[in-house]
Amino acid sequence: MSVWDVFWLILTTMAFVAYLMLLFMIVSDLFRDRETSGWVKALWVVALFIFPFITALVYLIVRGSGMAERQATDYKKIQDAQVSYIKEAAGTNAAAQISEAKKLLDDGTISATEFEQLKAKALA
Repeated sequence: MSVWDVFWLILTTMAFVAYLMLLFMIVSDLFRDRETSGWVKALWVVALFIFPFITALVYLIVRGSGMAERQATDYKKIQDAQVSYIKEAAGTNAAAQISEAKKLLDDGTISATEFEQLKAKALA
């Protein structure tokens, strides 16, 4: 086995892995899209099995921008849910933070300006 054979094997393996990743991205995007009907999704999947390279290219050309938007929307929802869960688990909701700041203001630990800053931060 020559050096070129090894190089060619590595190159084709990388291309195959990249193609598999692309197929998984396309199929996951198909099932993520709530606007597309089930029949259209089924046609895309069947076309991916019958004409895999052409269908993948057509899908990327026709629906590529929508893929990025759907993925960004999903990531934003996940991030918002995570932040909400962390705040809830930590017990630091806005009302609790404001009441704690009010208690500090009443005790004279912080000034009215600092209280307003804490209140604005809690409500943000």
